[in-house]
Amino acid sequence: MKRLFVFILSGSLLLSYLLGRQVRIIKILSPDEKVQVQFKLAEGKAFYRIYFKNKKVIDWSGLGFRFKDQKPLNKNLEILAVDNKIINKRWEQVWGANKVITNHYQQNRINLQELGSERRLDLIFRVYDNGVGFRYILPEQQKHNQIQIISEDTEFKLENIEKCWWIPAHYDSYELLYNTTSLNEMDSVNTPVTMRTKNGLYLSLHEADLTDYAGMTLVQKNGDGVLHSDLVPWPDGIKVKAELPLKTPWRTIQIAEKPGGLIESNLILNLNRPNQIKDTEWIKPMKYVGIWWGMHIDKYTWSSGPKHGATTENAQIYIDFANKAFNSDSQEVGLLVEGWNLGWDGDWTQNGHKFSFTESYPDFELDEVLDYCHKNNVAYIMHNENGGDILNYGSQIEEAFDYYQKLGIHAIKSGYVAMTGIKNPPGQHHHGQYMVNHYRRVVKLAAEHEIMLDVHEPIKPTGIRRTWPNMMTREGARGMEYNAWSAGNPPEHSTIIPFTRVLAGPMDYTPGIFDLTFDKYKKGFRTYTTLAKQLAFFVVIYSPLQMAADLVENYENQPGFQFIKEVPVDWDETRVIDSKIGDYVIIARRAGQEWFIGGITDEHPRKINIHLDFLSPEKYKVKIYCDAINTGLFENPGSLEIGTYQVKNSDIIQAPLSTSGGLAARLTPIKAANDSLSLKPICRFNKMSEQKLQRFRTFKIYTSVTK
Repeated sequence: MKRLFVFILSGSLLLSYLLGRQVRIIKILSPDEKVQVQFKLAEGKAFYRIYFKNKKVIDWSGLGFRFKDQKPLNKNLEILAVDNKIINKRWEQVWGANKVITNHYQQNRINLQELGSERRLDLIFRVYDNGVGFRYILPEQQKHNQIQIISEDTEFKLENIEKCWWIPAHYDSYELLYNTTSLNEMDSVNTPVTMRTKNGLYLSLHEADLTDYAGMTLVQKNGDGVLHSDLVPWPDGIKVKAELPLKTPWRTIQIAEKPGGLIESNLILNLNRPNQIKDTEWIKPMKYVGIWWGMHIDKYTWSSGPKHGATTENAQIYIDFANKAFNSDSQEVGLLVEGWNLGWDGDWTQNGHKFSFTESYPDFELDEVLDYCHKNNVAYIMHNENGGDILNYGSQIEEAFDYYQKLGIHAIKSGYVAMTGIKNPPGQHHHGQYMVNHYRRVVKLAAEHEIMLDVHEPIKPTGIRRTWPNMMTREGARGMEYNAWSAGNPPEHSTIIPFTRVLAGPMDYTPGIFDLTFDKYKKGFRTYTTLAKQLAFFVVIYSPLQMAADLVENYENQPGFQFIKEVPVDWDETRVIDSKIGDYVIIARRAGQEWFIGGITDEHPRKINIHLDFLSPEKYKVKIYCDAINTGLFENPGSLEIGTYQVKNSDIIQAPLSTSGGLAARLTPIKAANDSLSLKPICRFNKMSEQKLQRFRTFKIYTSVTK
């Protein structure tokens, strides 16, 4: 019996024939031809490799599956057909770091079949100018349409890796400090994992469109530079339980010549399905305040008693502040209240079954608070902590969401605190298939009830905010709260996460702490930043729900709070001006005609140069919030210099940053000549910069973290 091979050829696809025999080599080029994927079958086993500008990024790496009660699907394969197409489209985000996204790639779908059987496997490669995404499709079979995957045998054989930024693989938490090591010092990792090659390229490995599948970690088994996919298991050890057809998540390799190129990439978003919510008018990015930080620094408690934070009186104080401070008739502002509902008494981290999501404590009148919010034009953000008891939360969630919708609540912050695994059902993990499906159920149910989500202890982001734009932001990393009850986040932490965790999606880092030592309530702890760095976080660490996290009384009579009031949370364009992973990062974002800049540094004071060539030709007024001459991490960390200057797109702002310091700026086009008469040229700021930098060199350097 003769087998028919069908090939659809293009200029980027090479299928050669030698003496009548098929040489199974397929080449797929990016639209600009800088990225190249090669695919081959060697003795029936599938392999791929990747080049960027003719530099090998990933060498021949294996592909395939192993199943329970079925033989592996990773050898004895043959090509049935190859389909090629080029896509070049633009789409608009409901909200985001960039308003308009270009989705331009070349795709090959390779249909494979196992020799001597009818088992089939499709591979889809999408090659972009800045990286690659590939996924498996297991089509319907005549037999064995129910499968249990025990291993997805995807490999990444890395070439010439010089440095890696990573956290260890953890099935339940991403709340860890990042390691900076060589590749051979890395064993198992959570993704995204970011790397620099010896020839100066930057890579990030992750996944996109994680749907009805287990989250992927990566394991280096032999110290040989080969990372193997390792899926988070069910309690019985099975990785994925599914019916065919099955689409896996996309395995993603982002590639950039500068670290900022990773941040500017939209590859992960593009690999997700388009928006599934028809009416999105209720989805509104916002800033918010809340009764939250007070519990972490021991001013308040979540539980009932004399220090209970979630009282009607406290909520009204926060509402008054939000209305006054943010002029909420012209921008969206919200109020979060944690500890409002029954279930917090005792050890709530172990007793998630006690939480009610509709019943409040006696000292918190929900209807009264909501009425006060409405009168003051402040949105109420409901809080749902479930303590990792998914069965209890799942049994109440539909009734609770119905209730919230009737009350006119359009946002929820949820929490899944369970560091050692899901409490109920026992044995499940935050990043396993069971919880992936739970989180997706919540997102869909929230969309049906016109509710936005901010999820803490979440499944890692993989770009589903494109498909479900009510999935606004999430934690999934070590955030601000760790400064209140641990050794704290070292200065370099915030210069790493934009190039690791935040590549996956927005992060609710909860910035804006102005009382940096909070000794009044809790001695021995502090935030390891200057005040200027706290302001810069609002630009550097992107989130469409952005919290001004401090006690509201700490914002009174603080001129630096003006920047928090003015900085947007939804952007038209994002540019990375300059960066060095783990050292410093400078990001500019545009909303309308205005630009906002955030720059931060690690434990080393440094002078940063902000080239303004991204501006249009007109002149701009820039208001700068920067570390003052006397600012230091341990000496006057709250000292700010604020100045207003005139700039144009040929200027360079030379700004000195103190130890763990920062800069925040707002740039507004000057519309009339007389608007600029009182503005000093930026060179006055430059000259002062040299004086500041000399002063900073006399300060003690934060050295508690070894780089």
